[in-house]
Amino acid sequence: MHAHASGKDGSSPAGASAGAHSLPPDPELGLPLPQRYWAIVVVALGITLAVLDSAIANVALPTIARDLHASAAASIWVVNAYQLAITISLLPLASLGDRIGYRRVYLGGLILFTVASLGCSLSTSLVTLAAARVIQGFGAAGIMSVNTALVRTIYPPAQLGRGVAINAMVVAVSSAVGPTVASGVLAIAPWPWLFAINVPIGLAAIATGFKALPVNPGHKAPYDYLSAVMNAFAFGLLIFAVDGLGHGEAWGYIALEAIGAVVIGYFLVHRQLTQPAPLLPVDLLRIPVFALSVGTSVCSFAAQMLAFLSLPFMMQDNLGLSQVQTGLLMTPWPLVIIVAAPLSGVLSDRMSAGLLGGIGLVAMTVGLLLLATLGTHPDSLQIAWRMAVCGAGFGIFQSPNNRTMLASAPRARSGGASGMLGTARLTGQTLGAALVAVIFGTVPQHGPTVALYVAAGFAAVASVVSTLRVMQRTTPAAA
Repeated sequence: MHAHASGKDGSSPAGASAGAHSLPPDPELGLPLPQRYWAIVVVALGITLAVLDSAIANVALPTIARDLHASAAASIWVVNAYQLAITISLLPLASLGDRIGYRRVYLGGLILFTVASLGCSLSTSLVTLAAARVIQGFGAAGIMSVNTALVRTIYPPAQLGRGVAINAMVVAVSSAVGPTVASGVLAIAPWPWLFAINVPIGLAAIATGFKALPVNPGHKAPYDYLSAVMNAFAFGLLIFAVDGLGHGEAWGYIALEAIGAVVIGYFLVHRQLTQPAPLLPVDLLRIPVFALSVGTSVCSFAAQMLAFLSLPFMMQDNLGLSQVQTGLLMTPWPLVIIVAAPLSGVLSDRMSAGLLGGIGLVAMTVGLLLLATLGTHPDSLQIAWRMAVCGAGFGIFQSPNNRTMLASAPRARSGGASGMLGTARLTGQTLGAALVAVIFGTVPQHGPTVALYVAAGFAAVASVVSTLRVMQRTTPAAA
């Protein structure tokens, strides 16, 4: 016992590392310093790689298609294969983390992602690249599924908001700067380097992770393989239906995919109601504050994706700006998040997340409405400060919302909460992207403006849902 207590003082990295392997961290103290810092760096590096690779391939698609002699339509699978693999495996891997430990799932995902990144960089055909992207997506799902659950074991409860804020900031900024990073790499190197640069970063994160990431006790309940398969089919068919709606596919196929998703989803939910630790966390969705936080997340990420996809068209087609000007003028959004997310994370340890989220999402709604009502000849400052308002609002909302989702779940269900957090984000982003495609196909002349108004509507709904949490209990029963 004495050795364990001295390890909590964090006087030696070696001692901290040894403590991580021999004993799980004290839930009330988190990891000792400096091990805590190293652990959060590993988590941040992994999530940066996983989220960036969701965005960087978009920019390179035309180049990849030409280089691999593939059609533009076929090249879309470079993006879709990655997103689909993440979506269908996120909750199953989160459930696995609850059973065998978050450290194992996270490091396994990071290793798989790094190896697959090397495979992507060495691919010489679209088929091999798409296959490598599927494997990379499964690795990314391992990272995304348990990253916030790991944060809960790294930080003590009183500082959980700070840890979640770092995570939220990394996700938001990585999503926003993905195209910029891709453009920078492509300016000096061919497209395989978009994936090759992941390898040294991944290796460094893996080596550090084995030393710094904490061990958490799992539980011995048998893994529900049938639910994992049902989950994959339900989410997979849903993604295909939403994507088909956005790309104008035949209504018959879309209807069949949607009906298949609903039918399988019904039986999946019915099966989960009998499970003590369900793969699809219906037990957590019975917690009102958790369910409201999921709804807030879906609506807010749909609003963000609607804005991110429509703003470049508005700036270039309607306002006549160049690609470089567009990239620079969209930068205030992620830059302000870097400031707002940590600040709101610290505040979320002391204030109501429902109130903080509501305030942030009202600001985001106002910012989106201001962007939608820009005149025909705005100057750069008029655009930039409106983008900053949106970023500030999103940054203020995200950290408290994520903290609430994590803290409202029993500690033994942290993996399920973490997986649901990622699933809510991906669902919102997929919905937003599909809506942009539908809007642009329906009202092409006014598509960007209409999309921004719809985004403002989603942000307004999210603010109302967030505020409903003010009267809800956020602390879980004994975990």
